[in-house]
Amino acid sequence: MAKFLFMPPIVFMIVLSVTWILNRLFSFLAIHVKKTKNGGGEAYACGEGDYNHLAQPDYSSFFPFAFFFTLAHVSTLVMLTVPAETFGTLVLSAIYIVGAGIGLYILFRK
Repeated sequence: MAKFLFMPPIVFMIVLSVTWILNRLFSFLAIHVKKTKNGGGEAYACGEGDYNHLAQPDYSSFFPFAFFFTLAHVSTLVMLTVPAETFGTLVLSAIYIVGAGIGLYILFRK
């Protein structure tokens, strides 16, 4: 009987039921805002509903940074997780690191 309770679908249903019950029990603590005609119950959205002056962000500097972040972290992950027992894996990881270095050089060669 005890093993049955630890099956993933059963655990999921138990957690879901407890969460739903707690949600219903503590729903009286939630703030209930009444909608007004002037938008008093709406969330603040960076300009109070004036949609003519929306921000137009420029992502041209974001993508090189994201590429650098990805290369640096994946290269570190490869260096730290490659097993040192076999020479073949060390060679493959060294080739990968050289490729990442070339990618970083291309990224910053302006």
